[in-house]
Amino acid sequence: REPPRRAPLVLVLAAVPALALAACTPAPPGVDIWDPQEAQNREAHAINRRLDAAVPGGAGGDGVGVPRPVARGVANFAANAGQPSNILNSVLQGRPDPAIRNTLRFMLNTTVGIGGLFDVAGALGIEGRWTDFGETLHVWGLPEGAYQELPVIGPSTERDSVGFVVDLLIDPLNALRPPGTRNRVLAARHGSRALALLGERADYSEALDALIGQSADSYVQTRLLYLQSRRFRLDGTAALEQDVFDPYDDLYDD
Repeated sequence: REPPRRAPLVLVLAAVPALALAACTPAPPGVDIWDPQEAQNREAHAINRRLDAAVPGGAGGDGVGVPRPVARGVANFAANAGQPSNILNSVLQGRPDPAIRNTLRFMLNTTVGIGGLFDVAGALGIEGRWTDFGETLHVWGLPEGAYQELPVIGPSTERDSVGFVVDLLIDPLNALRPPGTRNRVLAARHGSRALALLGERADYSEALDALIGQSADSYVQTRLLYLQSRRFRLDGTAALEQDVFDPYDDLYDD
């Protein structure tokens, strides 16, 4: 199963990638969490908390009410639709092995798996590797930049926000789609991804509510969890060796 990717319920980013990229400056020396826009980020966090409480399966929700086999098919379809971007980014990162495996997965699941509804490749032991343009920028040596939390999209960094926009612009499916079908393709792809995310949110609601909803400061906890998870994803065990300062750490020491 591929790790969940942040996917928009609405497209809220309108920044020009080149301008945003110029803002990706290194964090000050010795600072592992750089959050110069904390006030604005907290406002976005409050919006996201309200949205999470309002949608089915979110905090305070009762689940999406979708049968598990249907939810699994929707999640498989959404993951398969993202494979062309995975393939392209793997090539840009100079990683031929995941590019080949993701290509095999896409071909098998699109054909034998009926458009990606069934993970035939996974059943055959062909595992893919999820990636994005934010990781491509990391491989190319661009710094993480400041922490950001974006409405609807959620936790990010300046580098990952740029990568998110670029992924939308360079999606190979945009070039392969038949003329006049752009809106239907976007609706199918992002709609399925939104349903898959709602299903995942419902599945892990207890753990998420315990980690974030019941913390002394949900913004600080979300920021800490995201940065640790993302850095581990990009750098492996090296990320665990970083001294990440959590101002609320003493509150959880019993």
